Amino acid sequence: MKLLWCIICFLFTPSVLAQYITFGIVPQQSAIELAKNWGPLLSYLSEKTGYDIQFRTAKDIPEFEHRLARGEFDIAYMNPYHYVVFHDKAGYMPLVREGKKKLKGILVVKKDNPIQSIAELDNSTIAFPSPAAFAATVVTGAELRMDNIAFTPQYVSSHDSVYLNVAKGFFVAGGGVMRTFNNTPEEVRNQLRVLWISKGYTPHAFAYRSILSHSAVIKIQEALVNLVKTEQGRSLLGNLGMSPLVTAKDSDWDEIRALNINALNNL
Repeated sequence: MKLLWCIICFLFTPSVLAQYITFGIVPQQSAIELAKNWGPLLSYLSEKTGYDIQFRTAKDIPEFEHRLARGEFDIAYMNPYHYVVFHDKAGYMPLVREGKKKLKGILVVKKDNPIQSIAELDNSTIAFPSPAAFAATVVTGAELRMDNIAFTPQYVSSHDSVYLNVAKGFFVAGGGVMRTFNNTPEEVRNQLRVLWISKGYTPHAFAYRSILSHSAVIKIQEALVNLVKTEQGRSLLGNLGMSPLVTAKDSDWDEIRALNINALNNL
């Protein structure tokens, strides 16, 4: 009976008690690119905190959203709208965010495309990562509609897919954000130019499930906030195209709530 109880505990105990923590990254890029970019930071956090922090993602953003809804990640890096939704649906709590940066949507076109204003995109088909990609899709689409620009959205699963499809000429324009645009492979990026940039919003959230132990939360939060204090930490932030991180609070995303977005109401 004692052996059976031990086996049951091993199988069903939350991951933090097994001394590993899953860290989910929104798949704005391919899993290979994400692992390459985020792996060094997660290794650093593992060393600093004593937890085995394991990289996780999903094949595309909609699948990532379903995994958030099921609470599959102990910690996750998610867009602002995801945070608002999955704070309520799955109990994710704010950990840190970038302190000085605002999240802005962009529209890119081929470098040799003569288009000079978004008005010229009227009645075009535009590539987007997914329906609920906050800055790349939701903000960009909303501002196009506010300017009375008609367009047909085509969802292509990731930011990198947007840039590649526009570079290949399959779409006249595509939505993204500057961080992923700057991190996309140089041979693709050099074929594109940024046509338009939106106004800024509170950036992505690093958030944790409420079942994570208080001691784990504090250790990881401190390690992330203190990245800016060392050369190694600043290099890790730089590799991700991030500004220094600060402790976050739930009200930081109230401006996102005020937008009354309903893209994931049925999830």
